[in-house]
Order: sequence, then C-alpha cells, then structure tokens
Amino acid sequence: PLLALWVVWAIGTRSARAFEGFGPLAAQPRSDDRDQSLTDAGFWQDAHVTGWLRQVHVVLGIGTLNVALLAGVAPGGIGHVVLFVIAVGLLGAGVVLLALPVPTSPVRARRILRTLWATTVLTTVLCLGSATLADATPSGSGKLPGYEGAAAGVVATQGVLLVVLTVVTYTRQRAARGDERPVLRGLGTPVMAAAAVSVGAAFTATLVYRVADALDHGDIPDPIRPNPPIVGPLDPPVAYWWAALAGLAALLIGAAVTSVTLLLSRRRRRRLAARIIERDYPDVPAADAHRLRVVRETIARSRVTEELGPVLLAFLLIASLGLATVAFDVIGIGPTQLADRLGGDGRAAVVLAYVTDAGVWVISLLVICLLILGFRAYRSAQTRRVVAVLWDLGTFWPRTVHPFAPPCYAARAVPELAKRVTGLTARGPVVISGHSHGSVLAAATILHLPPSVLTRVSLLTYGSPLRRTYARLYPAYFGPRTLHDLGGRIGWRWRNLWRDTDPIGGPIFPPGSPGTPPDVDIRLRDPRSLTIDPADTVPPPIEGHWPYHTQAAYQVAIRELIDRSG
Repeated sequence: PLLALWVVWAIGTRSARAFEGFGPLAAQPRSDDRDQSLTDAGFWQDAHVTGWLRQVHVVLGIGTLNVALLAGVAPGGIGHVVLFVIAVGLLGAGVVLLALPVPTSPVRARRILRTLWATTVLTTVLCLGSATLADATPSGSGKLPGYEGAAAGVVATQGVLLVVLTVVTYTRQRAARGDERPVLRGLGTPVMAAAAVSVGAAFTATLVYRVADALDHGDIPDPIRPNPPIVGPLDPPVAYWWAALAGLAALLIGAAVTSVTLLLSRRRRRRLAARIIERDYPDVPAADAHRLRVVRETIARSRVTEELGPVLLAFLLIASLGLATVAFDVIGIGPTQLADRLGGDGRAAVVLAYVTDAGVWVISLLVICLLILGFRAYRSAQTRRVVAVLWDLGTFWPRTVHPFAPPCYAARAVPELAKRVTGLTARGPVVISGHSHGSVLAAATILHLPPSVLTRVSLLTYGSPLRRTYARLYPAYFGPRTLHDLGGRIGWRWRNLWRDTDPIGGPIFPPGSPGTPPDVDIRLRDPRSLTIDPADTVPPPIEGHWPYHTQAAYQVAIRELIDRSG
C-alpha cells in the first residue's frame, strides 16, 4: 500500500508540472469565494491549492495504513495504546486540514506541511516497528480486523454527505433567479456525486470479490455457499455485498429508464424534426423520400441530449436507495443473510447470492469494456472523438477538490491562448476560431484578455456546446449574464454557426434575446441539398458535428469579422 501511495503521488506531481502554473505572474491563488467567476485573474491558478491537497491526501492515506496496521495486531502494552492514539490523532489532523481553508501564504503552507510530514514519517516508522514486535495471531475469520467496520463507515459517510449535498444544492437553486436555474432541477451536482460514489463502490466491490475468489481457489465466497480453504473462507465486508447488488440494479434500472425515456420522447422529437424538414426542403421529389427520412431521423436523434434529465434523476434515486443499505452494513447483515431471514427455507438467499455474483461479473465485464474502449481510442479516429468529448467535459474545470484526478488542461491552455492572442493583436486583427469544446476555451480566453486587446479580437464559434451544455450545467460560470458580457467585451464581433443535425452544438442565444444582435447565431441547413448535384455522383452528406470550416458560410463569417476588427 505504501508503494501504491507513492505511485499515485508521483503521477499527480508529474501531471502538475505539465499542466499547472501557467497563469499570469500577477495572478493570485484561487480563493474560496463561492461567487468567483471566470473573469477572476486567479481562476485557473489552482497549483497552490492542488499541491496542498495532494500532500494532505497522501498523509491521510499513510495515516489510514498506520491505524489499520496497529488495529490488526495484538496490543503490546501501554506503548502500543499510546502509539495507536497518536496515529488516530494524526489522521484526525489531516481531516481538519482538509476542512480548513488552504493557507494563502506559500511560506506558512510549507511550514505546516513540513511539520505534518515529519510527524507522519516518525509515526509510520514507530508503527512498523511496533507491529513487527507484536504477537499477531490469525483469527481464522478470513477478515482483516476492523475492516468490516471501516468499509461500512466509508459507505455511511458517503451516504450522509450525499444527502447533505442534495439538500443544500436544491435549496440554493430555489433561491436562484430565473435565468440562472440549472437543469435537472438543480440536482446536477448530486447526480455527479452519486455517480462517483456508485462507480467507486461498485469497482471496489468487484476488486475485493475477484481477489478473494482467486485466493480462495473456488467460488466467490459467500455465507450461503462457502468454499473454505485450509485457514477459512475469505469473507468480503458486508458493504461490498450490497455494493455489488446495487451496481447490477443501477445498471438494469438505468438501462430500462433510458429505453422508456427515449421511446416516450421519440414522437415529440420526430414532430420537431418534421417541422424543420418542411421548412428546409419544401419541395422534395418522390425519388428523394428515403433521403428525407434519413435526415429526419438524424435530426430527431440529435435531440436526445435534452431528454436525459429523467435518466439522471432516476440514477440519483437508485444511488440514494443503494446507499440506504448503510443501516444493514452497520449491523452486519448482507443481502443473502437478509433474504435468508425473510425467506425461511434458504432458497431466496441462494438466488440472491447468485444475483450478487452476477453483479460482480457484470461490473468486471464493464471494467474490461473500459480497457477495450481505451485501446480502440488509439486505433479508431471515430472512437477517439467520442472519448475525447467526454474527456474534455471531465477535465476542463480546475481539480481543486480532487488532486489526483486527471489534470485540468484549461489551466495551461487558457493562459497560453491569452498570451498568444495578446501577441498577435500587435500585428493586426485576430479572429479566435473555436469548434465544439474549443469554443468554450475561446470564451474563457476572451474573459481574461485586457480591454486594450479586446478591441482587435473577434470570435467565431461552430458546433459550440456553450449554451446547450455549459450554460445549463454551469449557469454560475456560463449563464446568460456571462455570455452577454462576453459578447459586449468584443463589441458583438461574434458569429456562431450551428446545425439542427448537430448532437453537441447549437445556438448561443434564444431567438429575440434582449440586448443581443440577431446576426450572432447563423443556422446552416444540413444537408445542403437532398438531390445529387449534376457535377457529383452522390448527394451532399449529412455533416452533423463535422466539419464546419469546409462550408462557404465559414469563409464569409471569417471575412466579415476581419473587416469589423480592422
């Protein structure tokens, strides 16, 4: 475990050197002000906060190992008890440091971390020595001492925190103004938290079960169907039994809710697509009827993004119900034991045991599928694009609450873009062209440019998720006020190209939005025609999200913006 912690530490430190600390020299470390916006000079400066949290998290990991090590051996006298109290106190000190604001003074932060590390190293050496000299007798139960309660405690804490987060988020969004109300009734943050907790618990349960199965040299250990080796059955904690069962239930119920949602919304999406088709292609020959149906289905499928709200809310409910099994974890009752008590004859317990095994195998297959997806991303450009979209969404924001997450590439991209644009404006007008998620980076860059530079800068976005995704999921940062401020900074030298067939991009401003010029959003008909051009042999393709820069509208918008910037 100490080696694993060192590997995690090394990876986090290496990514920090590559992606953090690229902001302007005058920028200050990020504050904890909840009203902070993208225009703040230190918004992308999270190197100080992330470095602090990274070291505290490693100390917490080492402290957890110390406490587990001392709890797993027989007491060796008063010295052992005192050392155990010191180890628990060090663990508590790490938790307190996580809860307190990060020191803004680098000197004070280094002083605290030096003291913390010195205490951690000394305590770890003493714990290793005490455990080596202690008389540790195996209990024969197949469980690490204290592991059952620790696993249940982790799940219980996560459940309580998820409930608190849901209540706080919902209360805050009810007090928000109308143009700042997020999607999912304000429960987007709890949904993401529930997803993180559920995936973490399911993968952990699968790992523990698979390792126990390999060491048992037989079936997956279970009280109903034991397969004891020489010493005793390797019995995973009760919390992981529930996690495996909840993972399978979440997968099945989520798939069912998704199917029902798409089926119920299909007629509405098709009606919208039919109205668009009638407007764009009023007179279609009978020979092109099949092509017309393909275009209509493409437009209808591109509206699936707006229909996923019920699916995500259902996932939050399922995850909450899964965490509600904490009550059984605390008293040590697993799914098979509960079914055995309720069923009486033991048949229900056996069935539930096999269902739990199925959940473990399904989650194991999902892990394998993720590995295959990562391999295919290197071999297939289409797969790589899909993975890149999801990766961009997950790594755009600063990682101040998760120092071991993949690094925030915007912390380097935005300052470097701002520096390059500033240098280019000294030579002439500059048009920042951003496709898809690049439009989000372009918007964040413009919000950091000084007024003297903005007079020569224009913005061209296409396939942009600014309003369709970011303004709805993150209204505090990309809401209507921020988008209007963005347009005003550059004198509304902004054009946004979008298509109805694009499942990601869309218009930036609603029709008739007050204070917004009507020529910002430019809708492109897709495909350009249903009939085959006399100079070609195939009809124009349905381009969807790719590409935009090959169309004449792109060149026209570029020339217009250059003329207005000059």
